[in-house]
Amino acid sequence: MLDATTRSGGTALASPQAVVTTELAVAGAPVTLAARCSRALLSPWSRLSLLVALLISAAAAVLLFEPQRLLADGWPPQLGGAAATVVFAVAYGLCTVAFVPRPLLNLGAGALFGAQLGLGAALAGTVLGAGLAFGLGRILGQEALRPLLRGRWLKAADGQLSRHGFRSMLAVRLFPGVPFWAANYCAAVSRMGYVPFLLATALGSIPNTAAYVVAGARASAPTSPAFLIALACIAVPALVGVVVAWRKRHHLRGH
Repeated sequence: MLDATTRSGGTALASPQAVVTTELAVAGAPVTLAARCSRALLSPWSRLSLLVALLISAAAAVLLFEPQRLLADGWPPQLGGAAATVVFAVAYGLCTVAFVPRPLLNLGAGALFGAQLGLGAALAGTVLGAGLAFGLGRILGQEALRPLLRGRWLKAADGQLSRHGFRSMLAVRLFPGVPFWAANYCAAVSRMGYVPFLLATALGSIPNTAAYVVAGARASAPTSPAFLIALACIAVPALVGVVVAWRKRHHLRGH
């Protein structure tokens, strides 16, 4: 048996067990610090702060780029055909994440590409933008925001979206009234599934998107039947949405 220390020439030597214990303690310190940093960076509020920073940056980029100039200046001549519609659809999706109003983008799609190609590009951009916003909200914001759903209205909206996700989102898309970005992030915070959300968005956005695209394509002839029908298709769902929201409001008050 060896003693814990062996004196040789007045010098004390630590035992092998003590040396190993000391080395493990020193080696374990950086791991613990890294783990703490990782937990702090991946905490719900850190992720929510990252989401807010991303959205603010995107909105600032849109303000600097001014996409509304496309309505006056037209599409860049170097982009044409199918490539132009794909680029527009991607830009459309990114702009909706950055809070650009969809009616403006739909009008631009019709004015730039006509009714058929414009509708395809606008619908593709709508689904892309909704999917991006839903994914960002679900990954970066849901865990931090769900504990804040305490008010009666917030709980009612969350319960409706969580239990009846597809039909609730379909109604929101068919009868405009809730801003596109707000519906995306509310659905992300709820427990709605990703696939029902995208399906409801794709189906429910067709009528309103088509109306705006046709209006943009026929804007040069404001007295044409197509333009007038498109305006009616925009106004009627909006009016129905107001009536439904008013009735829902009184229904919730009664409960």
